[in-house]
Amino acid sequence: MFVDILTSVDMNTFATISCCAPLAAPRLSDDEAEATAELFKALADPARVRIVNLVATAGEPVCACNLYEPLGLAQPTVSHHLKKLAEAGLLEREQRGKWAFFSLNRDAVEKLAVVADLKGACC
Repeated sequence: MFVDILTSVDMNTFATISCCAPLAAPRLSDDEAEATAELFKALADPARVRIVNLVATAGEPVCACNLYEPLGLAQPTVSHHLKKLAEAGLLEREQRGKWAFFSLNRDAVEKLAVVADLKGACC
């Protein structure tokens, strides 16, 4: 049975992403650098990158239970990674009965794209 450890996720932490600045910005404040680092920290695990990929390509919200097999990970491990991604604001969580469904937070992904955009910042 799926044990939902994500009920305490505070989705207000999405504000962390909104204060990120592009890496190519002329100067990053300490707060912007910290927020940007937190965003990248959420993606610093290959399993989390794969989760974002699976959810992004699904076309509809994905039940956490449908991630165990493709990831080859146990439920507690998948739940841990989903919690980290939701806390970072990259995934949105929807409770449907006892199951949690996840979808990509498009605003967060757009912020991530802007943060990582280094065009024109180089050499």
